[in-house]
Amino acid sequence: MAELKCPKCGTTFKVDDTSYADILSQVKNHEFERELAVRLDRVAAERKLALAEQQSSFDKKTAELSASFTSEKTKLEAALAQLKSQLAEERNHAKTTQELAVANALAPTQRELSELKTKLATQADSAKLREASLKSAAELREASLKAEYDAILKLKEGEIERLKDLKSKLSTKMIGETLEQHCQTEFNRLRATAFPHAYFEKDNDARSGSKGDYIYREADENGTEIISIMFEMKNESDTTATKHKNEDFFKELDKDRNEKHCEYAILVSLLEPDSELYNAGIVDVSYRFPKMYVIRPQFFIPMISLLRNAAMNSLQYKNDLIAIKNQDIDVTNFERDMNDWKASWLNTMKNAGKKHLEAIKQIDKAIEDLKKTRDALMLSDKHLNSAENKLDDLTIKRLTRGNPTMAAKFAKQQ
Repeated sequence: MAELKCPKCGTTFKVDDTSYADILSQVKNHEFERELAVRLDRVAAERKLALAEQQSSFDKKTAELSASFTSEKTKLEAALAQLKSQLAEERNHAKTTQELAVANALAPTQRELSELKTKLATQADSAKLREASLKSAAELREASLKAEYDAILKLKEGEIERLKDLKSKLSTKMIGETLEQHCQTEFNRLRATAFPHAYFEKDNDARSGSKGDYIYREADENGTEIISIMFEMKNESDTTATKHKNEDFFKELDKDRNEKHCEYAILVSLLEPDSELYNAGIVDVSYRFPKMYVIRPQFFIPMISLLRNAAMNSLQYKNDLIAIKNQDIDVTNFERDMNDWKASWLNTMKNAGKKHLEAIKQIDKAIEDLKKTRDALMLSDKHLNSAENKLDDLTIKRLTRGNPTMAAKFAKQQ
């Protein structure tokens, strides 16, 4: 038997070993549960403190991210505004430069035109004075020149008869080749002095189904083409039954010019020998086909020189236009690079925004997990409080309720 003393009333009572063991076990369980409750309170407090620190750290990082994002956005907007301003300035500068280049390119031509007008006016006045003084001399020479011209005319008629006889003896192919050889010989006589850098060769490329007779090309030291001409030579015998006209060859000549990428097309022709139009000199037929002329053989070299000199005068304008075009290309490339940079920047910002949203979602998820942990701890606190309340309600009377044996033993000891 063991003796027990009530801590409240000081009464001593005896219990058997089994009852003592039960009571001792209950006391130990009560101490364990009280200590467990203290530890759970401490853990709950530590968890609350850690949660508060994490919440504070999260709020601080969120504020820092927001401030950094706002700062970067402000910087990028300022940089974009500056770039737009620079682009506007570059466009205005390019436009001003282009207008100035065109004005500078046209200034020499306008000055030359003014000088030519002045010179022509002076020459016209001088011509009138000379005309008055030479009129009488011309009348005196007219008689002598008439006799001289009559003699020359007879010689020319004899030459014409000789040439007609020669042409009648030539085949149609030989007649055409003779005209080509004449033009080539005339060009080669002056090639070394007048056209040292020019290309003048037979057109042997018949891949498109047709070809011209000769191609003339010339370029400057930078490789910029000065002029290019497609030549066609036509002649026929006086005894040919079917007589061709010059215009019969215009369409094919224009086709050859376009296919061989030549600027001008020239028909060197002895056709229609009695035509006053073609016998007058150089005939411009651009009303039928662009940049096309019909000439007699004697105008072969003068026609090349005329077109070449005109092209040389416009070469500076071509180079200026190429420079202006290159400036436009530079501006276009700058705008393209700018647009590419903007697209890349926007893509980067979009990706940054996505990562920012993902980070916020991860933070929100972490917050939800912490909330669940907090709720679990609070629920654990409720269970611990309930266990503590149940322990406080534990009494001898409650333990012996429905147990008459133990109630009798406790009653004896009291």
